[in-house]
Amino acid sequence: MGTQFEVILPRHLRSHLESVHFALDEVRRLEGLMTVFDPESRVSEVNRDAATKPVTVESELIEVFELSLELWKSTGGAFDITADALWRMWGFFEQEGRVPSPREIETALECVGSQHIEIDSAKRTVSFLRDALSVNFGGIGKGFALDKAARMLQNSGLAESLLHGGHSSIYAFGDPAGSGKGWKVTIRHPLELDVDLAAVWMDSMGMATSGGGERYFWSEGKRFGHVVDPRSGRPVEHHLSATALAPSAALSDALSTAFFIMSLDEVEAYCSKEPEVGAVIVPAVKEGDPPVYCFGIASSCVDPLF
Repeated sequence: MGTQFEVILPRHLRSHLESVHFALDEVRRLEGLMTVFDPESRVSEVNRDAATKPVTVESELIEVFELSLELWKSTGGAFDITADALWRMWGFFEQEGRVPSPREIETALECVGSQHIEIDSAKRTVSFLRDALSVNFGGIGKGFALDKAARMLQNSGLAESLLHGGHSSIYAFGDPAGSGKGWKVTIRHPLELDVDLAAVWMDSMGMATSGGGERYFWSEGKRFGHVVDPRSGRPVEHHLSATALAPSAALSDALSTAFFIMSLDEVEAYCSKEPEVGAVIVPAVKEGDPPVYCFGIASSCVDPLF
């Protein structure tokens, strides 16, 4: 996951610091399972061996695999943990961006698709039905770890806390100010990072934002962001940022990626079918300030500031 996790408590709950340390230890354990940057991690083992034999994994990995496959289906393939081959092809893994040829994109797309993953929940095994397939939990892992940590804190008796992984993925529960609204969190403007775009009131809710503003490269005068559409094999150009609100951090984490890839009509349709999900989308425009679109629950818990 490669990011810094933090837990924020109201001042009067300092006595729960030991529980916070246990929760952060759990985040580190889960990161050790899910990271693709460690060749000894369980996910690295899956990527190396699952095309030749079923790989036995921990129950937590079965859980995140199953959720990822559900989201692949519900988003029409916009969220896909097998898109790692595309991300690497565009040079984002090594942070050395390159524009591949149409033939390279076509070949890489043959190695993408969550329909090629087979899960046996009873045996806790993962198999790949196609060679060269690989998975990367970068779009859901932070949120999944935050959910597990938040549950540990709640089970320890903590009533109020905000947890985040690199600020882009958040889970909050409780109402520290007694306002009846929960925690107040802001969404940054995607082009002016010192400007707040909106305020979100969060209680028992996850929030995550995806965008191409901080990781990109230029080639022949054109800018390419790091979010690649697994359906086309090309970086997304039609949005500046996408924020997802959902009952869990894992769900919001994955949906922020999916919403960034999906069209406005697709996002609106998804939120209309999922009453506990919301979206704040800033589409790319050529002139003037970008418009902001709120869908689903975002219409009731988001206060525009811009």
